Amino acid sequence: MKDTQATMNVMQLDLGSDPRTDILRRSQTALIERFGRIVRPPEKRRSPEWVLVHGVIGAQTKTAASNASTDGLLAEYGSWEAVAEAPVEELEARLQRQTFPSVAGKRLKDCLGAIIAARGSVDLRHLSNLETAEAMAWLETLPGVARKNSAGVMNASAYNRKAMVIDGHHRRIMQRMGIVPDKADTAKTYDALMPILPEEWTAEDMDEHHLLLKKLGQTYCRPRRAECDECPVRSDCKTGSSSSNIG
Repeated sequence: MKDTQATMNVMQLDLGSDPRTDILRRSQTALIERFGRIVRPPEKRRSPEWVLVHGVIGAQTKTAASNASTDGLLAEYGSWEAVAEAPVEELEARLQRQTFPSVAGKRLKDCLGAIIAARGSVDLRHLSNLETAEAMAWLETLPGVARKNSAGVMNASAYNRKAMVIDGHHRRIMQRMGIVPDKADTAKTYDALMPILPEEWTAEDMDEHHLLLKKLGQTYCRPRRAECDECPVRSDCKTGSSSSNIG
């Protein structure tokens, strides 16, 4: 009986939060102080279908170009079903803003076709009835859809769910800071981060965190040359605190 009570007492102990959670909190504050708030206004939250298309065609392409391509497709064809019916060569011609237009065109046609085969139309409303993890798993069965895109559909669209979008900048910074394992891919980075995110963070906070880290990766923590001396999160970075610059 005493052993059982002792075990229960241990289980009830507050073991404290993961120290990486506090680093994420401090980082958010430091990044806002450096860059200001980067908040996505409600009118910028597009439909989940729009966000999905944007992600499928957007590999290694600047956001503004992908925005223009996605809006252009819908304006020209009138519906995502009509886009799905277009020849892949025609889509490629319409996607010349993208870094890899031929890849983008094929992936888009395959993805939209798979949704139509499963749902009868390009309609993702059924995801609203699913838990976030289940909805993301469904999305990741589609051609050209990986973890970054599935999280984007859930977080950055009108769904506004708690899912952290992780791009190359975000992943690189988390690795350099020592928050996730070295060489972790996007899915492993997501799986490592989600359990340690501050519990008080909303879906909007997660969206802003991603956008702030993207800004950091474009300015100080660049792929080839990190300017650690000026980095606002250097004090909490395993790499930055031990080196003035890395290349």
